[in-house]
Amino acid sequence: MKSKLLNALTAALLFLMPNMTFAQAPTLGTAANFVLFTTNGAMTCSGTKYLTHLTGNVGSNLPGSITGFGNVDGVMHVFDPATGVCAADVVSLYSQLGSAIPTGTLASPFGNGAILTPGVYSIPTAATLNLDLTLDAVGDPNAVFIFQINGVLSTNASAKVKLINGALACNVFWQVGGAVNVGTGTFMRGTIVANGQIDLTSTLDTLEGRALAMNAPVLVSQLVAYTPIGCGSLYLTGPAAPILASTAAYGVFSSIGAVTSTPVTYVIGDVGGNSNAPTGFNPLNVTGTIHAMDPSTTAAAADLTNIYNYLVAMPADINLLDPADLGHGLVLTPHSYQITGITQLTGNLILNARGNPNAVFVIKINGGFTTGALSRIMLINGTQAKNVYWKVDGAVNVFSNSNFNGTLVVAGAITLNTGDTLNGRALTINGAIDINGSYVNITPAPCVASPITGVTEICEGATTILSNVDTGGVWSSSDLAVATIGSVSGIVTGVAAGTSIIKFVSGLACETTDTVTVKQSPALIAGANSVCTGSSTTLTNTSVGGTWTSSNTLIATVGSASGIVSGITTGAANITYTILSGCSSVKTITVNPSPNAGTITGTATVCPGNATTLSNATSGGAWTSTNTAVATIGSSTGIVTGVSTGTSTISYTI
Repeated sequence: MKSKLLNALTAALLFLMPNMTFAQAPTLGTAANFVLFTTNGAMTCSGTKYLTHLTGNVGSNLPGSITGFGNVDGVMHVFDPATGVCAADVVSLYSQLGSAIPTGTLASPFGNGAILTPGVYSIPTAATLNLDLTLDAVGDPNAVFIFQINGVLSTNASAKVKLINGALACNVFWQVGGAVNVGTGTFMRGTIVANGQIDLTSTLDTLEGRALAMNAPVLVSQLVAYTPIGCGSLYLTGPAAPILASTAAYGVFSSIGAVTSTPVTYVIGDVGGNSNAPTGFNPLNVTGTIHAMDPSTTAAAADLTNIYNYLVAMPADINLLDPADLGHGLVLTPHSYQITGITQLTGNLILNARGNPNAVFVIKINGGFTTGALSRIMLINGTQAKNVYWKVDGAVNVFSNSNFNGTLVVAGAITLNTGDTLNGRALTINGAIDINGSYVNITPAPCVASPITGVTEICEGATTILSNVDTGGVWSSSDLAVATIGSVSGIVTGVAAGTSIIKFVSGLACETTDTVTVKQSPALIAGANSVCTGSSTTLTNTSVGGTWTSSNTLIATVGSASGIVSGITTGAANITYTILSGCSSVKTITVNPSPNAGTITGTATVCPGNATTLSNATSGGAWTSTNTAVATIGSSTGIVTGVSTGTSTISYTI
């Protein structure tokens, strides 16, 4: 029944979906969060499960359908509200891709070293990708590539989709009318939406994108797949790091328990015990202070309890379901992780900050934790050891010659063996610490940047002063075309409407950001700059939808929705035109005094060729004639000469 409903929904969406234009990316909805998904089929991982590495959610809208998976850097969804929504989004995505208007046609097999520019490519038959297919964005990171395949899509061994000149996997889409079969060693890029089974069981396959199937299974084995970044994907920051407080100074510390070592242990940082004096450490090999039950250890014990409780209460984003197989090249991204049970680290665990050096990782283990020989916690793409935290409820044993990164916050004993390197801290609230010839290097505590303060909404051309209590910092703007900022000051000037991320990096390299919104301002006010008492003038503005106001209605009044200004008495008033953004344009109108009526004196008639002198008691004015063919007048005198018969109005303007 569910399959029939989904097929009916597919047909309805195909009928209702408007045609997609060239270079227009489809809307993925919640499907963007899944690396593997099927609307109504099995989701199966075969073979050695830890050889499949996935970043992104995995889901099926069929009950009880996901089997064989180990640890996944994502959430496993089986027939829950999220899969119901995603199923509809996948059907919609398939329909959108099918409605795109082709800009070119390809024949099968395709690839074979070809280079394609952005477009919608139709293959009217089943298709096979052979060798290399290069997608060239021609410098446009928003360039979209859509492939419409009317049948089965297969790839030959070692086929590869390559991206050049700004092309992104998040902008590549494959709409497949049948099944998908991927050959050994294939490197696929883009989101695959298939109306059939997706088989990714060949060895050494890699997918930068998504595999989304409708009404059919998704099969994987020894697959590396990860959701692409870019195209508005979430910028991962991870959870908020705990405040280390006084424990930040310690490389090795136990609140309750013995702290012992061999003399060949090296520690950069303090060493301390709050119930026993540390023993066995060679002071020459400790770059720090060795504390024994003093005020420093008392404070550290209290702070460590707070840190542990904070990490215990932290919600987990992702549950790692296979504690016995942590490692094996698994890649994790900035999140809080939960592992329930005794956990064994084998080989390498890779922490990928995706370019964010401030990203935080928290791994919470409800049980003991051991590492195999030569195991590694590897940090890539900006990950810093100071931003990695391990909360362990049981004992920790780091096997010989291991390289461990992060701060251990442990409820039990900690053992570091010969040749181990710990870039972080070994801290326990209730257990002994035994170190046998290891290297412990504390990492700086994560920066806690002070917030940026100040007005963050301004009009074009206006300025705002932002500030930060941290000293010695540098300011920068993400978009100088919107907002400019001095490199050593927080004075921001709005250049054009839009938003810009203002960043402040303190002298301690702590970074904080805020968004400044520059709102659109109206055009300049056009019209006269002055009006006489009792007269009016009309001002205009090309920006529509605004209102007019006067700063002093005793001098000049203006209609609230018009630009007609009437002069009441002498003086100056600011006439303001304000649009919906709240920004305004201002023009100063001067109201000049008018001569009193009847103040022009003198003979009002003159014979042709003769002259008469008019006068006005108000000085400083100018005389004009409406018809100089009848009567001419000096520009600054009241001497009127009759030229020919007729009438002319003589004006005196001050």
